[in-house]
Parts: sequence; C-alpha cells; structure tokens
Amino acid sequence: MTEIAVPDGSWTFNGEMLRVVPGGDKSVHELRKVLGEVAVPLEAIASCAFEPGRKGGQLRLRLRRGADPLSDLVAGSLSAPADPYRLAVPKERAGAAQYFADEVRDTLEIYRTPSGPCEHHLLPGPAVPVSATAGDGTASFDGERVRLEWTGFASSEKEHAGTQEFPLADLVGVEWKPQSGLGYGTLRFRLKGDGPGGSPQKDPRCVSWGIQRFGGATALTGAAVLARLPREQPEEPEEPVALEPPAPAGDTHDAVLRRLAELGELHRSGVLTDEEFSAAKQAMIRRL
Repeated sequence: MTEIAVPDGSWTFNGEMLRVVPGGDKSVHELRKVLGEVAVPLEAIASCAFEPGRKGGQLRLRLRRGADPLSDLVAGSLSAPADPYRLAVPKERAGAAQYFADEVRDTLEIYRTPSGPCEHHLLPGPAVPVSATAGDGTASFDGERVRLEWTGFASSEKEHAGTQEFPLADLVGVEWKPQSGLGYGTLRFRLKGDGPGGSPQKDPRCVSWGIQRFGGATALTGAAVLARLPREQPEEPEEPVALEPPAPAGDTHDAVLRRLAELGELHRSGVLTDEEFSAAKQAMIRRL
C-alpha cells in the first residue's frame, strides 16, 4: 500500500482503491470537511500527477467524466483549497508525492484502465441528508426532496415566494457555479416545464451568494441531487470502439521489474523509508 500524509490530508492507494481523507487543520476548506473520506475505485481514475510549486506543490487526481457526481457538477470550477481531489504537499514531501503519483500512473498503465467517459457513476456522491448555507439561502436534500429556505440576505421576491420544496421526481437538472468577479455564485435547480431561469437574486429555485468564493458546501447538496437523477442518454448511438487486446504477460512483467528498479533507486536516495520501500516492493512483487 502506498500512502502520503501531510497537514492538508492523507491519500492511500492499494492498487484497487484510492482513499482521500481531509486533514484536521483549520485551513482545510469546509466543503472537504463536510464531504469527509472519499473512496475512489481505480476504474474511476483518469490520471494522477504531482504538480511542483514554489513551496512544494500539489497532488492532483483527475477522474473520468461521468464517474463522480461532484466532479461532473463543478466541471473543473473547484480549485484549492476546496477541491477534494487536490492535496497540498510541503516541499519536504515532494519526493514522496511524486512517488505516489508514479505508483497510481503505473497501475493504470499495467491494468490498461480506460480514461474515457463512464456510462454510470462509479462513486455514490455525498451522503444524505446534506445541507449547506450560503448567501441568501440554505439548500437541503434528504434523498427525496430538495428544500430551499431563505436567510436575511434574500431578496423581497424570494421572501414573498417563501420556502421552496421540490420532489426529486420533479427535477430534471441541477447547476452550480462559483462566485467570480462581480457575478454571483449559484446553486440552481431545474424543474420539468421550467423556462430559462431569471436573475439568481430573484429566482426562487436558486440559492445565490456574492462573497464566498465556493459557497461553502453548496456543491455537495447539488452533487447529492445529481447522483440520484437519471443519467441523460445520447440521442444517437455511438459507433462501437474496437477494444485493444490485453497486454501480453511479458509486457506486464517488464513494467513491474522497471518499477522495482525505480523503487530501489528512490530507497537508496532517501526518498522512501525502509518501511515504505518494503511495503511498495511487496505490492509490486504480488503483481507478478
């Protein structure tokens, strides 16, 4: 098993599952704390990379489109520190982070895991019930109904409309956008038969905020709803794609031997401790 633990959180990878756990530091974003531990199956991963920076860098996990409701909802709009699939790594742990990313990358290559879109979600999305407050409202979801309650920052239009409740069966979509520039951040729900939404400050189907960049944990409420909505089917059938034949046993054998040699070099240079080297070596040997 490969693991890296830093103040921002810990990631562990056993060849089949990558577990993401937020740190207990006060700087860890509310969204990540509310989401908690996330178990990402290997087949949901598109790539994993260490991106060096002036003070260390970050581990970044990219998931396949369609694999995770949260990733699909935010569409790349979450950045550090709110993104649960980024881990801030201090300079002294950069070598271990690079090794972790290489281990995930090599496993993806060995098992030839597809990187294209998924037909169905491979992660369940945030647990319910879930609730988040930002700007002019609180959005709650219990698995069957969405409830919007307004705060003292709500417009007179929303106050006049009162608390809103939408059965899941009446929903056809959910949209989330972060606050940017002079624009509002929004969590908007789309109902059957709805026309175009109005301004976020007046739309009673929309929670909006003008200060919090990521609207607290609002993306989690939206992702929990999205996870339970029917997936849209393509209008036209896609042409079948020829699958590549499985890698010959010799190719896998050579890849494992190359990785063992790299592990030895990392151990000799001091990047890996004796315990980390022993655990990683045993994991690679089992793949033979």
